[in-house]
Parts: sequence; structure tokens; C-alpha cells
Amino acid sequence: MDICVTSLLRDKGFKVTPQRLAIYNALAATTAHPSAEMIYNELQPIYPTMSLATVYKTIEILKELNLVQILNVGEDSFRYDANTSNHPHVRCMCCGRVDDLHGIDSIDFVSRVSSQTDYTIQGQQFYFYGICPKCQNESAAKQ
Repeated sequence: MDICVTSLLRDKGFKVTPQRLAIYNALAATTAHPSAEMIYNELQPIYPTMSLATVYKTIEILKELNLVQILNVGEDSFRYDANTSNHPHVRCMCCGRVDDLHGIDSIDFVSRVSSQTDYTIQGQQFYFYGICPKCQNESAAKQ
């Protein structure tokens, strides 16, 4: 995947740096939907001179190249996902965990929105909120 990312960066006139590749690889290697701060904290020991601003700038570049999507799941900071396909997400209201939801077809819903509003729908993001199984178990154990 580094070759593809490297080519995309170069083709669009962006410098290819080890930090940019590491940020993309960190996102591509997880389904945890990290924030910029989480990515920074993960990579900072490996790249001690890298700044948080570098993470944010790189994420914006990756977004421009359609290599990541930016999630606003109702927290103080955004989360990021290297899976750029349209798919819904669910966030735990206790621990903040964000998971992908697979196998949920939203095409009917999007079609209904389009037909009822006469909008040409360009994209969509669905977010669900609840309590994850781990937090449910911890809560039950305390009772």
C-alpha cells in the first residue's frame, strides 16, 4: 500500500515523507477510528520530532486524496477512518469506542431522502450511539 500512497502523494504534488506514510499506515492498520491525538501519541516515540500539526496536515492531505474519511461522532475531536467506503459507525457513550457497522444497507434510506427532498445525494454518514458490550458487562458487574 505504501507504493500506492507514495504515487498518489507524488502525483498530486505532495512531498512523500516517512511521517506521512506512517500516519497513513497507522490509520490503515486499525479499525479503532483514532483521533489525531491518538495517532500522534502512537507515532511520537518513533518520530520524536513530529508535531501534532503534522498529523493534522497529513490527515487533510489524505482526505484530499480520498484515502481517509473524517468522522464527527459527537466528541470534542474528529476521528479518522482509512476505510473510505460509505458505511455507518456506532460510538459507545461510555468509553468512546467507535466501530464500523457492516452489512447494513442504507441505499433505500438514501433513495427515500433523495425522492422526498429532490436533492441529488452526494454522500452520507450515519452515526449510532449506545453502550458497547464491554461497558455493559462492566456496568452489570458493578451491580
